[in-house]
Amino acid sequence: MVTMSELEKAYRATTYRVFLPGGAADLRIDQANERLRGWLAEAGCSCFAVVTAGNPGGQQLSAEANAERQAQLECELLEGNYEPFAAEHIADDGAWPVEESCFVPELETADACALAADFGQNAVLCGGSDGVPRLIWIKQE
Repeated sequence: MVTMSELEKAYRATTYRVFLPGGAADLRIDQANERLRGWLAEAGCSCFAVVTAGNPGGQQLSAEANAERQAQLECELLEGNYEPFAAEHIADDGAWPVEESCFVPELETADACALAADFGQNAVLCGGSDGVPRLIWIKQE
C-alpha cells in the first residue's frame, strides 16, 4: 500500500496543465502561476479547482473506464452550472499515464472536495485569485 508521504511526493512531482482560452498554463502545487493569475483576474474569478475522476484511490483503471468516469464528472459539472476547461496531470518521470482532468473556475474548495470524494479521489487542487494551487486531501468515510 502506498503511504501518504509517497502519494504527496507523486502529486508534487506532477505538472497540472490547464487549457485556458489563449493558451495552456502549467501548474505546480504551491507555486504561483502568472498566466493563471492573470486569467483569473481577467475572468473575475475568486477561486478554482482541478479535479479528475480517473484512477480512483490511485488505482490505475483502463483508458476506457477513465474516459467514462471523466465524461460523468464533466456532465455533473455542467449540470451544476460550472464551466470546466480541459486539463491533464503529467507525471515528471512519465511512470504514470497522463490523466485527464477538469479545471473549474469558481468551484469552491468544499464543493471540489465533495465532488472528488464522490469519484473516489485522494486529493484535489484548489486555489484562489492568487493563482497558487494547493493540494487538499480528501477524507474518505
